[in-house]
Amino acid sequence: MAKRIIQVDEKVPGKLLLPLSIQHMFAMFGASVLVPFMFGINPAVVLFMNGIGTLLFIFITKGKAPAYLGSSFAFIAPGNAIIASMGYEYALGGFVAVGFCGCLLAGIIYKFGTKWIDVVLPSAAMGPVVALIGLELSSSAASTAGLLDEVIQFNNVLVFGVTLGVAVIGSVCFKKFLSVIPILVAVVAGYITAVCVGMIDFTPVVEASFFALPNFSFPKFDINAILMMLPVLLVIASEHIGHQIVTGKIIGRDLIKDPGLHRSLFADNFSSMLSGLIGSVPTTTYGENIGVMAITGVYSVQVIAGAAILSIICSFIGPLAALIQTIPNPVIGGISFLLYGMIGTSGLRILVDNKVDYGKSVNMVLTSVVFVVGLSGVTITIGSISLSGMVLACITGMLMSLLFYAFEKLHLLNEES
Repeated sequence: MAKRIIQVDEKVPGKLLLPLSIQHMFAMFGASVLVPFMFGINPAVVLFMNGIGTLLFIFITKGKAPAYLGSSFAFIAPGNAIIASMGYEYALGGFVAVGFCGCLLAGIIYKFGTKWIDVVLPSAAMGPVVALIGLELSSSAASTAGLLDEVIQFNNVLVFGVTLGVAVIGSVCFKKFLSVIPILVAVVAGYITAVCVGMIDFTPVVEASFFALPNFSFPKFDINAILMMLPVLLVIASEHIGHQIVTGKIIGRDLIKDPGLHRSLFADNFSSMLSGLIGSVPTTTYGENIGVMAITGVYSVQVIAGAAILSIICSFIGPLAALIQTIPNPVIGGISFLLYGMIGTSGLRILVDNKVDYGKSVNMVLTSVVFVVGLSGVTITIGSISLSGMVLACITGMLMSLLFYAFEKLHLLNEES
C-alpha cells in the first residue's frame, strides 16, 4: 500500500496536527540544543529563536518551502575561538554580521544568480574549507570528554564510550524514525549512564520555576571576531543551496525557482541575524528536517509551523531548560567526537558529490594548499587582525581561485587572438 503523502500546502486534520508536530520537534530537538551545549549557554533562548526563525522562514518563503531552522554547526569552530578569547557577546556580534552579509548575498543572488560562487570558491577549495571546520575541533571533543585530563576518570570514559557507541551504532543500524534521531538517542543513553554512576545533580531542575523567560543577551562587535566568522557565510550558503535542491527533489518542486533561492537564503540569514541580536545561535535549514519529511511523507508547512510553536512554548518551561543544562561534559564529548568527524567528512563529500577531477593540477593545488594552510598553525597578522586556521585557509582558497580564473581567461583570450 502506497504511503499517504501530505503536500506542502495541504492542511492536516486536527487530530493529526499535534502528534505530527511533536514528532517533527522531537526529531529536530537534538539539532536545536547541541550547539548551545558546545557554546556553554542556556538552550532556552535557542529553542525560542529556532521556533521564531522557522515561522519567519515560512512567512518569507510564502509557505512554499518546508524547512525547520535548527542551530548551525558551521559556526562552532570560530564561535568557540571567539568565546575563549573575547567572550560570548563578541561571538553574537559575529553571528549578526554573518547574518547581515547573508541577507546581502541573497540580494546578489537575486540580481546575478549563483554561478559566481563557483568562481570565488570552487568545490576543490570549498571541500577542504568545510572539512577544516570539523578537523580544527577534533582535540576539543576529546578535551570536553575528559580524555586529555592528567588523571582520566573511569566514569568519564564510561559515559563517553556509551554515548559515542550508541551514536555510531544508531547512525548505521537504526531504522525508520529512529534513523533520524541517532544523536538524540545517544544523548539520552549517555545521560542515563551518567545518572547510574552518580554524575548528575538534579537540584537545579527541582528548584527551577515552571515558567521562566529565556536568557536574552545582546551582542558586542569587534572587527577581529567578525573577520574570523565571515568565511562561514560561504559554507552555510553552499549548505543551504544543497538542502533546497534535495528538499525540492523530495517534494517534487523546484524550490530554487519558486519561492526562489534568494527568498529562502534571505529568510535563513535574517533569522540568524535576529538570533545574534537577542543572544541565540545562528539558524540553518537542516538535514534532520529533510529526513523526517522523506520518512513520513509529511511535507506540510502547517506541521512544521506547529513544531516551531511547540519549540517556543518549551523555551519558557524552566525545568526543561534546567534539565538540559545538567547534561555532563562526557556526553557532549561523546557526541562531539562523532559530530566533528562527520563535519570534516562532509567537506570530503563535497569533493565526491561534485566529482572534483584531481587529474587537473589546478584542483590538486587548491585542495592541497587550503588543507595545509588550515592545519599548519600559520597565523598572519594585519594590524590588529589575526588570520589563522579555517579563516586563513578560506581566504587563501578564494585568492587562489580568483587568480586561476584570471589566468584561464587570459589564456583563452591569447588563444583567440
